[in-house]
Amino acid sequence: MTTRLLRNFVNGGGVEPPGARTIDVENPSTGEVIARAPLSTAADVAVAVEAAAAAYPAWSRTPAARRVEPLFRLAALLRSHEEPLARQIAEEMGKSLTDAHAEMKRAIENVEVACGMPVLQQGELMVGASFEIDAEVLRLPLGVFAIIAPYNFPAMVPFWFLPTAIATGNTVVLKTSEQVPCTMARVAELCAESGLPAGVLNVVHGDREAAIALASHPKVAGVSFVGSTAVGRQVAELCQRHGKRYQVLGSAKNHLVVMPDANLDDTVRNLVTSCFGCAGQRCMAASAIVPVGEELHRELTRRFVEAAREVPVGNPLDPALAAHPALMGPVISAAARRRIVELCDRALEEGATLALDGRALRPPPGCERGHFLGPTVLTHVRPGSEIHATEVFGPVVVVLRARDFDEALAIVNGHAYGNGASIYTASGHWARRFKLEAEAGMIGVNVGIPAPVAQLPFGGMKASMLSETKAQGTAGIEFFTQRKVVTVRYPAQA
Repeated sequence: MTTRLLRNFVNGGGVEPPGARTIDVENPSTGEVIARAPLSTAADVAVAVEAAAAAYPAWSRTPAARRVEPLFRLAALLRSHEEPLARQIAEEMGKSLTDAHAEMKRAIENVEVACGMPVLQQGELMVGASFEIDAEVLRLPLGVFAIIAPYNFPAMVPFWFLPTAIATGNTVVLKTSEQVPCTMARVAELCAESGLPAGVLNVVHGDREAAIALASHPKVAGVSFVGSTAVGRQVAELCQRHGKRYQVLGSAKNHLVVMPDANLDDTVRNLVTSCFGCAGQRCMAASAIVPVGEELHRELTRRFVEAAREVPVGNPLDPALAAHPALMGPVISAAARRRIVELCDRALEEGATLALDGRALRPPPGCERGHFLGPTVLTHVRPGSEIHATEVFGPVVVVLRARDFDEALAIVNGHAYGNGASIYTASGHWARRFKLEAEAGMIGVNVGIPAPVAQLPFGGMKASMLSETKAQGTAGIEFFTQRKVVTVRYPAQA
């Protein structure tokens, strides 16, 4: 099998960075090298930024109705290529085909929302601000924006930002995750096919060096970042130092509170999907369950562990498993697997109990070099312990104890992260209190993955969100535009 060599996408076409080192792109299910991507240097990034800066004046002056024409075509192209793109996501990231198709659908939804920009970007007009004076507020683009994307959603996360940035009149340089660069390399080609002018979208491959170069470049007006809080803080500091806008979405530890009146059959099915979809490698994955009351704790834990044992684990591209809706694939890398196992080992040393152990899962046939873990459940976990405080980003769930609603709420609110949180209950009283009092940016009521649709803002609170502006929806439009206020008087002609 010939290993594919990726190139950067700059000014409408593929560009091979001169003399660039490369990194192997691995299929995490098999350990097979499926591509090699360049590790772009600061000089390589500068070439892409200059291309975006050169394209900006003409693109920003293009009427909004014309700017969205390529996006209408792109939405159609993404739909017609959904199957091969989903398979590409499954190959390089390891998530199930079901999850990969869902990711593509959400990416397309974000394009569809951006197609409404001629209406969404409208300004405001005040007639008679004073005597013979009118005033208006214009929403105008700013220039070149950078997107620094994570590995867990190769297509969807870039599309939280990309369509909105382009539709509002900006140009973009996207840095893919070096672990999953293949999907957006193909999407960039589809963007060119859609008629998007050269230089409006540019894609560079690379690691930390490329990210720092983007966040530091003087011609980059702002940065959209999704990743860990630790790295996000570094990006935010760079942007502050260089006077850039930034939206930084960080780590998560999403809690699911279960009240005694919840429907346990529905709840357990929902918990399994929320906790183990994408092998727990998503910022909206539930990783901490808080049953209220000792009796519920025992019964829910028993049922949850039984259901988790039945989750199939394997290669998402195995024809025998591909159609299974609950299939769980590998974690992204050998390093990620080691980290997760070490966190579990330390949790046991701290006093946690292993209710379900996925650490020693035997890889499926043909996947002996893959990075598989089975569903893992830890009980007797102390709030604030390392395994509870840390975003594990793997198929590991902790079950905590709470005597009543207030103690469960205190566990949620006492955590450093506040990305998402959900409650399972039939009571409007408890649901109302939870949605008002839980300190998380995205709240679910009897919903295990409270990720908002593309029309609504996406983002957390506390250390999960290191900026004021969220992704998607009107929040995205605010980030990618600046308000200019114009006050006008037209004196009568003599």
